[in-house]
Amino acid sequence: MIRLLSAELFRYELRTRIPFRYGIATMIDVPQVVLRVACEIDGRPHAGLASDLLPPKWFTKDPARGLADEIEEMLRVLRQAVRLAEGVRAPTAFSFWRELYAAQMAWAGAEGLPPLLANFGTSFVERALIHAVCRARGLGLSAAFRCEALGCDFAALHPELAGVRPADVLPAAPPDFVLARHTVGLADPITAADLAPGERVDDGLPQTLDECIRRYGLRHFKLKIDGRAERDFERLARIAAVLQAECGADFAFSLDGNESFHDVTSFADYFRRLQAAPGLGGFWARLLYVEQPWHRGVALSPAIGELARAWPGRPPIIIDESDAEIGSLRTALDLGYAGTSHKNCKGVFKSVANAALLARRGGGVMSGEDLGNVGPIALTQDLAAQAALGIESVERNGHHYHTGLSLFPPALRDFALAAYPDLFVRDAAGGWPRLDLREGRLSVRTVNGAPFGMPGEPDFSELARVAL
Repeated sequence: MIRLLSAELFRYELRTRIPFRYGIATMIDVPQVVLRVACEIDGRPHAGLASDLLPPKWFTKDPARGLADEIEEMLRVLRQAVRLAEGVRAPTAFSFWRELYAAQMAWAGAEGLPPLLANFGTSFVERALIHAVCRARGLGLSAAFRCEALGCDFAALHPELAGVRPADVLPAAPPDFVLARHTVGLADPITAADLAPGERVDDGLPQTLDECIRRYGLRHFKLKIDGRAERDFERLARIAAVLQAECGADFAFSLDGNESFHDVTSFADYFRRLQAAPGLGGFWARLLYVEQPWHRGVALSPAIGELARAWPGRPPIIIDESDAEIGSLRTALDLGYAGTSHKNCKGVFKSVANAALLARRGGGVMSGEDLGNVGPIALTQDLAAQAALGIESVERNGHHYHTGLSLFPPALRDFALAAYPDLFVRDAAGGWPRLDLREGRLSVRTVNGAPFGMPGEPDFSELARVAL
């Protein structure tokens, strides 16, 4: 039997080295929080951790809301999830999560809060609980799923998955490396010519797209668009020229619409124009998929199914922000989408069930995406989940928009270097830890072998405690 004994919340402030613009938001100052829980598992206490950024304008996409209000709302759903978890008693981590998910959704519905935001709180408790169980069993995440230590029951979520177990759909062993799919944000410089006087960041890290490719050996990319056709066309043509010059034919990319299209047919018209734009020609042969071009208000509407039937030559399109509830992917597949994304903030159990659903439906896209996470908890747990799911091309952008772990407390910096010798390295110029990204790849061997990616536990004494 599993129950929550106690919980603590910590917070520290981060500032990006360059602005990260995605959709309607630009991230500069952003908090990161850590949830630490103590759980009773089979009569013994075990600690578990979870961490994430509190990113502006992703969970609600409301341009009128102030950032301080959004942060407080994210903390509110996290606190509520912890309060609800205090009343749960369940035999497995999966059944604990299901009961908490139902309670949080009922509360959020009564409060008028959107599911994506509400389940951000649920996912915090879920991740900390999974970590505690993995520690109690001495198992990495992939092994914990495959040996049924987490108690998954997919049929309870999707009846068509009766009899399907994690070992039927997850890889027999997680990959040792993942490809870092480099984000090119809407404000990111492509070459040095895009940097105005005074915009060069003097921290020893690459800043422009071509510099990043040369420094890290990048081959996979995620390109942001915002639906302003002429600007997007010109920018994509310039990006394509850089990718072809730096990578030859050895590259691939995804396109991220960040919910920029508010009516269904406009994206089809936009994409057809993109395909016909001069200078992009064979570029489209390297497209992996398009991520969430439509606003969540229309993304799962019947009109999407009508468009899919009328557009047989469409690219693979996946949901991301619209993957807010347990049944979201099932609805999306019925409408003609190719799949969905995994982010830890949307839930780990839901993503493993989504992988099983895709397998049962004959395959599809399960992509790995990111919220700009950094550090030895949020980042490493995300990598553990991506590898357990068998996702080998993972959007990684925190190391580009943040100056390594330079703004982290010393204890967390020291922990990262000691615990992950294959993932973090001390920067030769700045002395702070940064990701050891080589040939476009990150090693996840240590992450795979540790309980939910965490070998040991950092010292949190330097972090500010937040009331729960």
